[in-house]
Amino acid sequence: MESYYLDWANLLLRWVHVITAIAWIGASFYFVMLDNSLEKPQDPESIDKGVGGEQWAVHGGGFYNMQKYALAPKKLPDHLHWSYWESYSTWLTGFALFTMSYLWNASTYLIDKSKMDWQPGAAIGVALAFFVVFWMVYDGICQIFGRRKNGDTIVGVLIAVFIVFATWLACQWFAGRAAFLLVGAMMATTMSGNVFFWIIPGQRKNVQALREGRPVDPVHGQRGKQRSVHNTYFTLPVLFAMLSNHYSFTYTHKYNWIVLLLIMLGGAAIRQFFVVRHRFKLGNAGNPLPYALIGIVVLGLTIVWMKPEPMAAPAAAAAAPAVAFKDVQKVLEQRCFMCHGAAVQMKNVRVDTPDQVAAHAQAIYQQVVVTKIMPMNNATGITEEERALIGRWFQAGAKTN
Repeated sequence: MESYYLDWANLLLRWVHVITAIAWIGASFYFVMLDNSLEKPQDPESIDKGVGGEQWAVHGGGFYNMQKYALAPKKLPDHLHWSYWESYSTWLTGFALFTMSYLWNASTYLIDKSKMDWQPGAAIGVALAFFVVFWMVYDGICQIFGRRKNGDTIVGVLIAVFIVFATWLACQWFAGRAAFLLVGAMMATTMSGNVFFWIIPGQRKNVQALREGRPVDPVHGQRGKQRSVHNTYFTLPVLFAMLSNHYSFTYTHKYNWIVLLLIMLGGAAIRQFFVVRHRFKLGNAGNPLPYALIGIVVLGLTIVWMKPEPMAAPAAAAAAPAVAFKDVQKVLEQRCFMCHGAAVQMKNVRVDTPDQVAAHAQAIYQQVVVTKIMPMNNATGITEEERALIGRWFQAGAKTN
């Protein structure tokens, strides 16, 4: 009964997380599009007010005129719309999910003893340190190099190098599935950190200065813009990292850290296509198509490179020694019953009777032999010989009598 309520909690929390993430990413994408779609105002009144750019749009049967001031209006309205709760809610629900799914069950989901045989407390501490250390290094890079000549390029290169290192390290220390999610959560934490520590505080200082009749310091807008740009390029890589736990062929690959980096690179290139596309439509940038092609080529080559080796031919499998079902049952009893037996049925799957094994034969073969994601992080120590035995049993017809 406890697992039933935990499943509901996980489902509802995940639902809220997706909703808030859609709201945050949607707002982020919209304002990036808006910033890159602004045209110089033609109306003298708008120019006199200090409007630096505007966009006319039609949506939902109505016409809209969005204006952005070069610095700030002379007088602020009583009501201002702020965009920050989307970010905070996304991070809070995401961290709660990470805690519930990975930190709370560190022995099962976070730790792969074939990579690092450590205690749950140590693994949890190091995982949390990834969030803190990445933010500190990232923030330090931005503050030290961000305002120098060619600062954006220097910052971009240094951050990319650090992401490569962090991705490699996570995949060496943690279970592949957890490592992918940890890298995504690390970057998502930095995105929310940008909003919490820089973008919103800078905006509050500007608003306070305007209300008090003081000049606005443009550095706050410049810093906020820089961090906002970083966030938009992090978005697609983070989304992939969050979705990757559903696709075991990515995080179980021998070189899973390279897989993650290549797919994140492809995502960032495709995001660049959309960013530049808005300026291109106004004649303010070159054709963005090469960025899309780079992203597609990177993803395509990754798919080809990851292609699994062909399985043994049926004839070869038939030539192998016949497998008795009692031998398969013995493996299942030792390696699978603890999570899929009479006492516990994770994901409502049981394999402790012949009928149940027959009903799940395809899934057993896929999860144990092909993708090798079960047992989870090989917590029960199944051997390659035992996987091969199950494979021969399935290829011979998966008989249970």
